[in-house]
Amino acid sequence: MAKRDINPMLKSALELGPIVAFFVAYLWLKDRVFTIGGTEYDGFIVVTAGFVPVMVAATAALWALTGTLSRMQVVTVVLIVVFGGLSVWLNDDRFFKMKPTLIYLIFGGVLGFGLLRGQSYLRYVMEGLMPLEETGWMILTRRVTIFFLGLALANEVVWRTMSTEAWVYFKTFGLTAALFAFFLCQGGLFRRYGTGEDEA
Repeated sequence: MAKRDINPMLKSALELGPIVAFFVAYLWLKDRVFTIGGTEYDGFIVVTAGFVPVMVAATAALWALTGTLSRMQVVTVVLIVVFGGLSVWLNDDRFFKMKPTLIYLIFGGVLGFGLLRGQSYLRYVMEGLMPLEETGWMILTRRVTIFFLGLALANEVVWRTMSTEAWVYFKTFGLTAALFAFFLCQGGLFRRYGTGEDEA
């Protein structure tokens, strides 16, 4: 399927909408308990059960409209289905809380494997967004690898030591802010190793 451009606002809505919806629904239902089929489920599990199909639908819509999905998007939605499904099926929120850890470990591990081979796999994903010299890509990939492994550790610490509500805030805002801040701090690297291909 050929890659197609869509309205940036629509693209952002499809990518971020399910996460925002999860957060709002959790705040609304967090203190409620639902009895379904004779089993009690707390609000977090019920919201997770709704989030999984919404995320799948949004990702499918994004693929249908743009004709493409990144490997990161594919892996993310697969892990959401698997671990969200396990949380609902086993009525255990720990599986869903572990999902970000696995996502960051997988991506950090893949990038680290590429570095061991002397390659920047990050370049294959982001080259069109940030034209850099080879040295710049290797430095950025090392930094992103360490950063992802750090996020995996942070997620483990938060969900294992704090309340579910604290984890939801951390997942919705903390991880997003950390990603934004990280790339904002790479400005010096982009200026030093940028190829200038995107100046026009």
